[in-house]
Amino acid sequence: MRTHLPLNALRAFEASARHLSFTKAGLELHVTQAAISHQVKSLEENLGIALFRRLPRGLALTDEGAALLPEIAEGFRRIARSLDRFEAGQVREVLTVGVVGSFAVGWLLPRLAAFRASHPFIDLRLLANNNRVDLAGEGLDCAIRFGDGAWHGTEAVHLFAAPFSPACAPGIAARLRRPEDLAGETLLRSYRADEWSRWFAAQELPCPPARGLVADSSLVLAEAAAQGAGVALLPLRLFARELREGRLARPFAAEVALGAYWLTWLRSRPPGPALRAFQFWLMEQAAG
Repeated sequence: MRTHLPLNALRAFEASARHLSFTKAGLELHVTQAAISHQVKSLEENLGIALFRRLPRGLALTDEGAALLPEIAEGFRRIARSLDRFEAGQVREVLTVGVVGSFAVGWLLPRLAAFRASHPFIDLRLLANNNRVDLAGEGLDCAIRFGDGAWHGTEAVHLFAAPFSPACAPGIAARLRRPEDLAGETLLRSYRADEWSRWFAAQELPCPPARGLVADSSLVLAEAAAQGAGVALLPLRLFARELREGRLARPFAAEVALGAYWLTWLRSRPPGPALRAFQFWLMEQAAG
């Protein structure tokens, strides 16, 4: 076990390897080119290997240097992330959340100021998606998803249901008197192909052909509907602002339950303090 890690030399090597120049590395680290060269030479002697080939113009990594660089760079990134967690004498916890775009815009964002006020040392980072998410592959601590709560290898906590109902521009809604009238309209579709058929089945009606735009986001479908492209089937709880502002109208009260929103995380990775706090806050907000 090394008792004296040559941190200055490692930093000099990492910067020199990125720039392939001792001079540029010195400018970045605010030392002279000679100091960088000395640090790198000291590291090479310590390891007993050459890390660079000195060329007439600049540097080239040796095979050993190329193998060492990603390990050293990742080490410095991890140190930086760890130090970033400390602020004003307290530990800041980073919480990376994958979230369905419509949920983020229509429900979560209007409430985030309250979350930040009550949890100032949780650094919340949102990555929007279209409900297709890889918790491990994307480095997420948790994800808010729509569905039945049954995702392999995950724990899931129910937040709230969001029934789907038709929505469209007010001009289109004005000519719709009953659900059967939708047979004469353009029906906008999501990547879940059975949504319209399930809505019509709930009304005990045959489903007309759906030939409208297909999109993988309710946000896109809602915007297309607001612009008069057709009728979208949407979780209207998340589009209260568009309804309130009159950009969207709801021609019928009829709705269908297609799933619910859930907070999920990997079963193999127990939640830490930040995720537990976020979970309790979400559940409190959803209940309210």
